[in-house]
Amino acid sequence: MNQRLLAKTFVELADNLVADFDLIDFLRLLTDRCVGMLGASAAGVLLADRDGELRVMAASDEQVRLLELFQLQNDEGPCLDCFRTGAPVIVANLSGESDRWPRFVAAAHRSGFGAVQALPMRLRNEVVGALNLFHATPGPFEPDSTPLAQALADVATISLLQQRTAQRSTVLNEQLQSALNSRVLIEQAKGKLAERRGIDMEQAFTTLRGYARAHNRRLSDLARAFIDDSEALPGLRS
Repeated sequence: MNQRLLAKTFVELADNLVADFDLIDFLRLLTDRCVGMLGASAAGVLLADRDGELRVMAASDEQVRLLELFQLQNDEGPCLDCFRTGAPVIVANLSGESDRWPRFVAAAHRSGFGAVQALPMRLRNEVVGALNLFHATPGPFEPDSTPLAQALADVATISLLQQRTAQRSTVLNEQLQSALNSRVLIEQAKGKLAERRGIDMEQAFTTLRGYARAHNRRLSDLARAFIDDSEALPGLRS
């Protein structure tokens, strides 16, 4: 095995924690590296969407993409079992699993695959998908191939979950900043209206809110227009 390529791959996968994140490119890198380093004929990645439904997100070639879709459409196969149990599913000879996955085994053979390694993409108790390695020839796998594939899946999962957390944090931070900005505008509008009408701040707020509701406007938008004198606002400026 190319140790330099292996080290480079781990660095590339980890770099997505800080670099601009392109999910499809990231997952395709994962499948390509698994084929290039681990002796797999093809590789695919299934990820769960927000509803927990698995989707084909990457495949090293079109043939394996169609096989992954076949699993999902028929609700049968090692990759689904792997995702549902959170445990690796290692099958050195698919011919012996015809009773377990009759439709999948037949489809895999038609696609030219005789063995499969399905590795969970998980962090602690959270399983987000499965990394699936397909082999043309049945037979025992290299002793290090499954642990290495699982290590790659683990690093990829950490990157994915980190990115999701960062996105959620960004959204929350944006929402918080927007709320803070709106609060500043409203306070400024309250002060201006209170001074203009000779009323207290609470009365000014009640007046602004009542006007916003009566005219079906967001309070922050109304406050901005009142401060900027950008609109006539009849009944409020008089």
